Order: sequence, then C-alpha cells, then structure tokens
Amino acid sequence: MIGLGNMGTPMALNLIAAFPDRVSVTGRSKSRAADVLAAGATWAETPAQLADTSDVVILMVPDLPQVNELLFGDKGIAAADTECVVVVCSSVSPTGIRSTDERLRERTDGRMRVVDAPVSGGTEGASAATLSIMVGGADGDVAIALPVLAACGTPVHLGPLGSGDIAKACNQLIVAATMAAVSEASVIAERSGLDLDTLLTLLQGGYAGSRVLETKKDRLVARDYSPSGVARFMVKDLSFAHAAAVDTATTTPILDALRSQFDGLVAAGLGDDDLAVIHRYIEDLDQPR
Repeated sequence: MIGLGNMGTPMALNLIAAFPDRVSVTGRSKSRAADVLAAGATWAETPAQLADTSDVVILMVPDLPQVNELLFGDKGIAAADTECVVVVCSSVSPTGIRSTDERLRERTDGRMRVVDAPVSGGTEGASAATLSIMVGGADGDVAIALPVLAACGTPVHLGPLGSGDIAKACNQLIVAATMAAVSEASVIAERSGLDLDTLLTLLQGGYAGSRVLETKKDRLVARDYSPSGVARFMVKDLSFAHAAAVDTATTTPILDALRSQFDGLVAAGLGDDDLAVIHRYIEDLDQPR
C-alpha cells in the first residue's frame, strides 16, 4: 500500500490484521509509516520494489497526478517486472483513470492493470473497516482485488473501469448536498433561538436523519472544523460529477449550486478545514436581517 495519510494508515492496519506478514508499504517518509511498520508491515524503498513483491498494489493518494507519478516516475511501479493489479482508492476522474490504465498496460505489456475503487465512510469507516468501496474494472482484475479490499469494508463491483469513480462522484454530490442542507438548517435554527444539539439529535431520528448528520452533528454543535476529510477535495469530486453530467446530458441545478458554494468556501480560505466548515461559511455569508 502507498499513501499512509488519514485514510491510508487505518486501511493499512486493517490489511495487516487480515493478512499478517503479507503487507508492504512505502512512501516519501519512513517515519510516517511507523504505526504500520510496528503492526507488522514491511518497508519497501521504492514503489518499484514494493510492486516486485506484490500481486495487489493499493494507492490512496490525493489525485491522478500523484497516481501517475507513483506509476511512471523514477523507480515507479511500472518499472517492476511483476504482474499485479493496481487498485486506485483515490477519487479521480473516470476518464483519466481509463487513460492511466491504457498507459500502464502499454508500458508493461499488459502485466499491470488498474482497478478503480474509491471509498466512502471517512476516517471513522477506515478505522472500523466499514468503508463502502465502489469498484470498477475488468472481471478478472476485480476478482483479484475484492478479497483484499474486503479487509477495509464492503467492496461492490459496479461495472467496467471508471464505474467506481462515477459512483464516488454521485456519492459526493449527495454528501455535499446533505452537509450543506444540514449546515443551512443549523444556522436558521440557532438564529431562531433553538438549541442545536437538541434539534439535531431529534432530527436524526426522523426522515432528516443520515450518516452525514450522525458523524458531523457534534462537530457542528462544537464548531469543531479540524480536518478528518478536508473540504477542498469536494471541489475536485464535484467537478467529476459535473463532467459525468455533461457526458450524460443531465441538467444539475443542485450540483451547480453546490459547486458555487464549495468554490466560494475554498476562496474564503476554509478549504483545509473539515467538510463541516461549510457551516461556518454559511454563517459568515451574511448577518441576520
């Protein structure tokens, strides 16, 4: 596995628990891998070295440029002689991941192939191994990847390569809409004199209840915007949803409004905070009339 950040580290720990003595990791800093190395992972000096001993390589890095650097850069994965499936758990462009797969197959004479498998569930789901994992790829490649991904949550094969990232874009549209709606409602409620904790606890038991509300409620009440998943990544994910909408000639009034909101949030300097920071962004847009 490569990409030991807030999501990658707990995923790697779950992989180690499921496959003792079989997990290798690498990255720019060995010190960042201290927890997974202590749990039993093996350190590889380069991505190529890691791929040489692996039949499945999982990447959890921010976007496609980082994926391509790991694959095709100096001592990258494509330089290894092994046959392996590269599982990209990052949220990336569906069109871009297909181009990366074509390039990788050509570079390795078909020895390496890509599966896209973006995840949803946040750091909580990564730690608890309850992630929803949206998988796209050829049947044979996915069959190799699924038993490994099952250590991190529930992987579901949705179709050919790129299907996972289209599903993730749809997921993020729903998450962004829910987070924005809960935040707007919270501002209205507080300005009307309601106790926010009491209200959101009540709403969670009705039709307004959601996984988003469940996991973000305490952050909204406490105004805790320390990042578990940074808000600026939503701009990227919503752009992928927009591209899919264009490809399918779908009119998207809600998506368009959300893109404007999150673009504004990032422009306001809030992009490195948690997704729940849209609550603060809405509060700051104006004052009560």
